[in-house]
Amino acid sequence: MRIQIQKLSYRDIDSFIELLDVFEEVFEMKNFEMPSVEHLEELLGKDDFFVFVARSEGTIVGGLTAYSLTQYFSKSPLLYIYDVAVMKRHQRKGIGKKLIMGIKDYCKDSDIGEIIVQADEADEHAIEFYQSTGAKAAKVVQFYYALNG
Repeated sequence: MRIQIQKLSYRDIDSFIELLDVFEEVFEMKNFEMPSVEHLEELLGKDDFFVFVARSEGTIVGGLTAYSLTQYFSKSPLLYIYDVAVMKRHQRKGIGKKLIMGIKDYCKDSDIGEIIVQADEADEHAIEFYQSTGAKAAKVVQFYYALNG
């Protein structure tokens, strides 16, 4: 299977929607409502938002989304990977690793200093995946504030 990795641009709205369909399937998102095309186009047009997709025979089989974060301690921004997913029938074939390699190469060329990604402690598959791509684990506790309900 030949896999192509592509960074989407603001013109690639159809590909972004196709990736969101992959996320919906892989993350088993019940009652998912697709955001408006206008919102997705606006997001794709932002300089600090990145979408990479993996294609097999023209079909998107996986992808990732990420945000760059400007730092005050360094001129080099950080990149925060928000979501990574590969369709279940295509998992464990190296596609996720190709996506990570693609974004790492992009970051090196763009003078981004570090990539961060989180995984739930109970998600052994994700932890093993990130370790297999050379990521180092940091012991942290994440907190959040639920503001809408």
